[in-house]
Amino acid sequence: MSSSDMKIITVIGSGLIGRSWAMVFVSGGHSVKIYDNQPGASAKAVAEIRKQLQELQEAKMLRGQLTATQQLALLSGHDELAEALQGAFFVQECVFEQLQVKQDVFRDIERLVGEDVVLSSSTSCLVPSKVFSTVQNRSRCLVSHPVNPPYYVRLVELVPHPDTAAAVMDAAYSLMTTDGVLSVKDIDLVMSEGLGMRYAFIGPMETMHLNAPDGLEDYMKRYGEGIRRMLTSFGPVPDFSGTEGAQRIVDEMSQLIPSERQHLSARVARRDQLLMGLAKLKQEKLL
Repeated sequence: MSSSDMKIITVIGSGLIGRSWAMVFVSGGHSVKIYDNQPGASAKAVAEIRKQLQELQEAKMLRGQLTATQQLALLSGHDELAEALQGAFFVQECVFEQLQVKQDVFRDIERLVGEDVVLSSSTSCLVPSKVFSTVQNRSRCLVSHPVNPPYYVRLVELVPHPDTAAAVMDAAYSLMTTDGVLSVKDIDLVMSEGLGMRYAFIGPMETMHLNAPDGLEDYMKRYGEGIRRMLTSFGPVPDFSGTEGAQRIVDEMSQLIPSERQHLSARVARRDQLLMGLAKLKQEKLL
């Protein structure tokens, strides 16, 4: 990402994905406004990002050309949506994986931004035609779905709405790829710089367990319906809600790693430290 014009990006939602997107964007020299409708949440997110950037700098794994202090100077937290959107050219939504919530968010955003502002969703399971159904000008809408955690796993899936303008896709691709990490010509990067980064240390079950604040059961509640829809063309579809089989899987996962937040947080910290070490090894050894 280029820092030449210091354009503003607004991140909607201050959870794990929102914080990670904010870190990625400031690493490229962009001014970032992070918004959350819960009072004080954005300020807490900025404090958490400050801690992470300082740790990354100490480990010599900070992304971009700017120091941690310089990157933090580009970041601000906001409790008012209109204030957060002022001056933005790109909006990255990172709220709950619930269709109605996302539709409401984008309806509110469109009322407050100009026609040329790109609207992007981080959704993992919802299709763009539904996510942006409340938006009048859908030509500037797309899904930018990151692999979690976005700061360490440099892989983003760009999915257009049927009405998305080609120029919008080009702009999003340029924004996401100018650090040279992603290439549509090299599918191997999906594993070597994407999924394979975390699968070197953890498998798909633990990946899901760590990708929701309260573990695997929480993940199933958040994403189960979307996953079920995607699986409908693959044959018999499992039921992810309340069945004996689902509970058995949750119980087994919780025996390995308890679902209490302190245990999950410790495993998340372990995962990120291991990913940081692997990224550093690859950087040093040119693997």
